[in-house]
Amino acid sequence: MPGSALDLLSGDAQAFLTKVWASRVHLHQADPERLVDLLSLDDADTLLTSSAIRTPSIRIAKDGGVLPESSFTRGATLAGKQLTGLVDSRKALALFADGATIVFQGLHRYWPPITRLVAELELELGHPCQANAYLTPPGSQGFAVHSDSHDVFVFQTAGSKLWEVHGPDGPDEVRLEPGLSMYLPTGTPHAARAQDTVSLHVTLGINQLTWRGLVQRTLAEVAQAVPDEHLPAGYLEDPSGLAGELADRLGSLAEQIRGLDTTAAVEAEVRRFLTTRSPRLAGGLHDVLAADAIDDGTRLRRRPGHPCVLHTRGERLDVLLGDRCIDVPGWLRPAMDDVRARPELCPGDLAEHLDPQSRLVLCRRLVREGLLEVAP
Repeated sequence: MPGSALDLLSGDAQAFLTKVWASRVHLHQADPERLVDLLSLDDADTLLTSSAIRTPSIRIAKDGGVLPESSFTRGATLAGKQLTGLVDSRKALALFADGATIVFQGLHRYWPPITRLVAELELELGHPCQANAYLTPPGSQGFAVHSDSHDVFVFQTAGSKLWEVHGPDGPDEVRLEPGLSMYLPTGTPHAARAQDTVSLHVTLGINQLTWRGLVQRTLAEVAQAVPDEHLPAGYLEDPSGLAGELADRLGSLAEQIRGLDTTAAVEAEVRRFLTTRSPRLAGGLHDVLAADAIDDGTRLRRRPGHPCVLHTRGERLDVLLGDRCIDVPGWLRPAMDDVRARPELCPGDLAEHLDPQSRLVLCRRLVREGLLEVAP
């Protein structure tokens, strides 16, 4: 996908980042085809009717309420074992025809174009992201006015939907059509109704990492070191003694907090984020099969949405890949810096850093680990 995920959703990404999480709606017109290609009406049809999708990957809502799973699911067996929550497409389509909205939940976990978009957006923002899609019949509304506990990007891929967005000065109406995306800050009340044709829109949720969370994680080790001893007997009658001792303990903690290594704390936060994302390895089977045949002239490229952050640890180098950390010798740092700097490369491009065998071993490993893929 050309350009960044944030560019696609918000226009000037740098300008947007300076005002992100400001209390106002942000609209952006993009190339409709690029957004529609992420999830078309035909794609939604395939997911609903031909993919054996199960709950909780789907829920169905009507007139502001979520319908019970039993109204649109069935059971089956596979290899002699019972399966539950399978979507009965006939029941789901009947509910849709009667005005219900079909929600594809956690779309980033099973629809590759959205998986790539979310992976790229997470790296650009540094916050966990998720995606749902909403398929609504003409003239219908799935949910009443509500607000979300996270920021959202919304973009339309089929039909149009009229959004009622509430701000400090009252509600405004925004009509979304394919190509138009909208950003809503956390807590913005909103509702949406499909117009005279079927509507399909995608909502990207941004689950913000906050200063409070970072401070709590940074202080956790200091707080854990406080002895887990009983409070002294008699403090109910004489709380002043307890207050004095608490002041001493807090003073000691304050000294420890002042001595904390904030650089190390931020590095730990980066490490935590970049080792806990879901694996995203589309095409990985072909790469594993092709890895042993990689030679100096094989074209390799960085897998979209995959980070490569390097942390030196003594004589070793940690390579953070998003879902894991791999450990390599520290002398590979110049070669890894070169890999990071290139969207595409051949093993031969690393000749100034590594001998022929070492660069092939490194590139084959990075393909198997999912950082690089064999270019078609």
